[in-house]
Amino acid sequence: MVIVMQKNAEEAKVEHVVAELSRRGFDVHRSTGADQTVLGVVGDVTTLDPREFELLDGVQEVVRISEPYKLSSRTFRPQNTIVNVNGCSIGGKDVIVMAGPCTIENESQLFETARAVARAGAKVLRGGAYKPRTSPYAFQGMGIEGLKLLRAAGKEFGLATVSEVMEISQIEPMLEYVDILQIGARNMQNFNLLAAVGQVRKPVLLKRGMSATIQEWLLASEYIMAGGNRDVILCERGIRTFETSTRNTLDISAIPVIHKLSHLPIIADPSHASGRRDKVMPLARASVAAGADGLLIEVHNDPDKALCDGPQSLYPDQFVELMDELRIIVPAVRRTLP
Repeated sequence: MVIVMQKNAEEAKVEHVVAELSRRGFDVHRSTGADQTVLGVVGDVTTLDPREFELLDGVQEVVRISEPYKLSSRTFRPQNTIVNVNGCSIGGKDVIVMAGPCTIENESQLFETARAVARAGAKVLRGGAYKPRTSPYAFQGMGIEGLKLLRAAGKEFGLATVSEVMEISQIEPMLEYVDILQIGARNMQNFNLLAAVGQVRKPVLLKRGMSATIQEWLLASEYIMAGGNRDVILCERGIRTFETSTRNTLDISAIPVIHKLSHLPIIADPSHASGRRDKVMPLARASVAAGADGLLIEVHNDPDKALCDGPQSLYPDQFVELMDELRIIVPAVRRTLP
């Protein structure tokens, strides 16, 4: 349930409504716009009579939310959420490109790649330090040493950093080195991990599970937001279908659907969706045209020798070409590419 306060309602009136809801055992999440406050009521609201609160001083209306997700719903927050990271805004007018290797392998590989993507216009450096691999014999990542390299490369080239956290014990050590914590597709419904990152005050990039519906995806974001962390970025990375021509099927339609249902920003990962570098660029162009707030692109200085996902990683010169193409497309959808 959502309680919409009157425009420019006095703080005392807002606090009175919050106090009454808290007294009855409900969690209250506050969203304040330029001149209006909205209160999200979480709990068993079937026991509430909306008329009781409509009569309280300062209340404009009480709206029941039919969706099972509340805090991520656009009913709760009509305006877009903008996540600010290291000087760039995700969810606003800018289209933010995040790029880098799937896995951090060594210093020269990471720094060469970071230099190339920064020069081309990327604003966030991606790189995996802990890697969830299907095979137990595959390279599992450099761990904390990789994170140190990621932070150093980000600082050297003026890039924010994003890396995947796989378990609760990794959160605290990672906070020093990354600007955005990534929850991978395999962990989208790891509810203990989602609740844990909800307790930190650092942006979270939440990838869609490979078989998840949009509602399940938004409910996963709800776990994070319920903990108090409102800086959630959704990432469409392709879902598993019957098609075998690509690694996954990029659900382009999820981008406008999310924009209608939720206030959270959404980016696209065409690298994991296609699994092939020759498909990454057209899917990236389509995602931006469909309204994506950003892209997550795998780029490697020498993809043929990559320890992980080389076939889906762009060569640096291909990434430059993609950025040039995006500078043509972005203005057509009334956005900017910083």
